[in-house]
Amino acid sequence: MTGGAPVTLTVTPETASLRGKVAVVTGSTSGIGRVVAQALAARGATTVVVGRTSERAEASAKEIARATQNPNVFPIAVSDLALRSEAHRLVSVLRDEHPRIDVLVNNAGAYLHRREVTTEGLERTFALNVLAPFILTSGLADCLAAAAPSRVVQVSSEAHRGRRVDFDDLQSAHRYRGLRTYGRSKLELILLTREFARRLRERGVSVNAVHPGFVASGFGRNNPGAVGIGFGVLSALFGRNVHRGADPLVFAAADPSLASTTGEYLARHHVGRGSAASQDDQSARRLFDACTALSAEAA
Repeated sequence: MTGGAPVTLTVTPETASLRGKVAVVTGSTSGIGRVVAQALAARGATTVVVGRTSERAEASAKEIARATQNPNVFPIAVSDLALRSEAHRLVSVLRDEHPRIDVLVNNAGAYLHRREVTTEGLERTFALNVLAPFILTSGLADCLAAAAPSRVVQVSSEAHRGRRVDFDDLQSAHRYRGLRTYGRSKLELILLTREFARRLRERGVSVNAVHPGFVASGFGRNNPGAVGIGFGVLSALFGRNVHRGADPLVFAAADPSLASTTGEYLARHHVGRGSAASQDDQSARRLFDACTALSAEAA
């Protein structure tokens, strides 16, 4: 893992060609995920667009292929990535179709104002924001190692600051608060990033977490009533353009300057420093073990 002064660089097609490489982007039919997928396809990558419906995934893949003149853009539909069974199915499909994966961008995620439970009995924020990226990264480790040097990009957030992992209540069954649970999920994702980086370093796989900033996308507007409307207003007033929000993710996925960077928290284009809680390696290992057990239950 690296440290020191912040580094600021911008990806360009000329300096970061991905021809001959395979990139997978979850949540890529809209918002920053869609822009990231298009940017990677523009750099020549065989790009896998993962969306919730066949119609949206196929339409997005066709539009990205047309815009980038890259015919190697392929859709995969996953009805609900918060379900462990669906995350495992996605891993199986990807392993069969792409035994070598150079870039995995775990972009899919959500904010839920009210607690929801999946049909598998898990709290949805944790299941989607934490366990799904865990299942994909661990399940695709062999594919990533086969393409080494390869990269995993986890979409985190400054919302992780001030949060702590409650190992006695990973499912937020007690005193659920939307913002607190969301922030905690992003802290947990940074911790898993550190542990994956430690475990995969010798296999040539780098794993970094990225804070893209508050982006003017559909974030939070999935919530009903005033909450969804409020996020729409905040997004319009203060949100970054989706292209600016996507740029740090493309930077993490493709920029040559990050070739030896792993286990880091990138704040936009900077190799930054997360909260003290996000650097707790004991908690990272404990959370990794907990996710291993939870993911295995539905394998």
